[in-house]
Amino acid sequence: MGFELIKHTTNINFLKYRRWAYAGSLLIILVGIASLIVHGGPVYGVDFAGGVSVQVKFAQPVDPEAISKALEPVALPGLSVQRFGQEKEASYLIRASLPETAQDTIRSQVGKALTDGLKIPFEIQRLDTVGPKVGADLRSAALHAAFVAILLIAIYISGRFEQRWMAAGVMAAGLGGSIWLLNQFGVNVGGMIVAALLVTLVLCFMLKLKFALGAVVADIHDVLITIGIFSLLGKEFDLTIVAALLTILGYSLNDTIIVYDRIRENLRDPAHKDASFEKIINDAVNQTLSRTILTAGTALISVLALYIFGGGALHEFALAMIIGIVVGTYSSVFVASPILLDFGKGLDQPKPTPAPVTTVKVERKKLKVRIA
Repeated sequence: MGFELIKHTTNINFLKYRRWAYAGSLLIILVGIASLIVHGGPVYGVDFAGGVSVQVKFAQPVDPEAISKALEPVALPGLSVQRFGQEKEASYLIRASLPETAQDTIRSQVGKALTDGLKIPFEIQRLDTVGPKVGADLRSAALHAAFVAILLIAIYISGRFEQRWMAAGVMAAGLGGSIWLLNQFGVNVGGMIVAALLVTLVLCFMLKLKFALGAVVADIHDVLITIGIFSLLGKEFDLTIVAALLTILGYSLNDTIIVYDRIRENLRDPAHKDASFEKIINDAVNQTLSRTILTAGTALISVLALYIFGGGALHEFALAMIIGIVVGTYSSVFVASPILLDFGKGLDQPKPTPAPVTTVKVERKKLKVRIA
């Protein structure tokens, strides 16, 4: 018998706490949205906002304020200096809006200003520049990538678990039409993506694509919480974080599919023919709990190693993955599965039809007995 972290026969009533889970998730999402509003949206990195990013390594730790003061003669607009990696590494990331200066000129100007102002040996390890137009294009492409990923997830789940490829096609067509209409009215990319996601949820509900609805809501839940926590921590969004968010979408979907597969098996299992839909879902969550925790645990160990030992270049990516793995595991149990119960009553397995009863007519004949 294989190793089981949690016994297969465990019977924890997860669905009993689903309303508390909904309330907790909604509170965290609202706090994250409030943080985004206060900050005027996400803090975009150089990839999306455009500008110059210089990674500098000094021979000894330096106060970031001292670096900013030394760079005053260069007159970089929107200058920010932050420690990159651990303090003992003495690496710093210098960011600023892109001035009308060539890249080589910026390098030489920054190098001269740091040499004159600090008198500490240093090395410019990396210098990146992105124009504002390129940054806007990258931001738009990142939003489209996230939306297309969620749409494909909805179509895949609808076809696999409900065998309703036609309804999934109708949903895709409806989305295409809504996006075209929004584009005609000149709606910006951000508004278009938000509207399209809302249309996706409405279509899933109207077409009774309940498995797809649960998976899409869980994925949106995971992404919103990750973005909200990054906003609260003041972390920047760049292409690396977009890669992390797309990875989180895939991870969360995989975890959800494991539970959904077991729900589908239980719906077909004669042992559950008289069970309520709530019990079928709860049994499925319990039966896959060991696999869910082991999968999340091994992934979390790998990402924690990247976070601790990967250096500054992987620090933000690893942090986003840590948040995503924890939230994705939670959403598979407390979001994706309970939504099937609250919005998928019609998925309850049909009760077996009793076999037709055949009536046999027995003709009684009178017997005449003749006594000799």
